[in-house]
Amino acid sequence: MASVYDIDPNIFIKELAGELKGKIEVPEWAKYVKTASVKERPPLQDDFWYLRAASILRSIYIKNGIGVSRLRTKYGGRTRNTHVKKVKKRASGKIIRNILQQLEKAGYVQKSKKGRILTSEGKSLLDKTAGRIKNGPK
Repeated sequence: MASVYDIDPNIFIKELAGELKGKIEVPEWAKYVKTASVKERPPLQDDFWYLRAASILRSIYIKNGIGVSRLRTKYGGRTRNTHVKKVKKRASGKIIRNILQQLEKAGYVQKSKKGRILTSEGKSLLDKTAGRIKNGPK
C-alpha cells in the first residue's frame, strides 16, 4: 500500500487540495491578505487556501505533531533588503491558525501536547489519496 512518503509532494498536495474543496471554506478576507510580511502581494492562485491546507495536513502527517509556530517558520521567507543582512521572517499565524481550526472542525486534526496531530479520519484521507495517486485512475 502506498503512503504519503512514496508520492511526489507537488502532485500529492494538488490532489489532496481537490479532496478538501467541499470540506473547508475560504474566508472572504483570504483573497486580500498577504501570507507573510516578506511577501509583496497576496497569492494569485484561486485555490491557494486549499493548497495551503493540504500542505499543512501533509506536514502534520510527516512530523506527527506540529504547532503553529513551526508552521509559521516553515511557510515564512527571507527579507530582500540590499544593505542589511537577510533575515528570516515567519509567515502569518492567522492563516495557519484558521486553517487548523477548519481542519479540526472537519475532523482531520486534533490538539495534543505535541501540537496538532492527525485523527484516524485524517490519516485515512491522506493514505487513500496516496493510494489513488500511486495506483492511477481506474
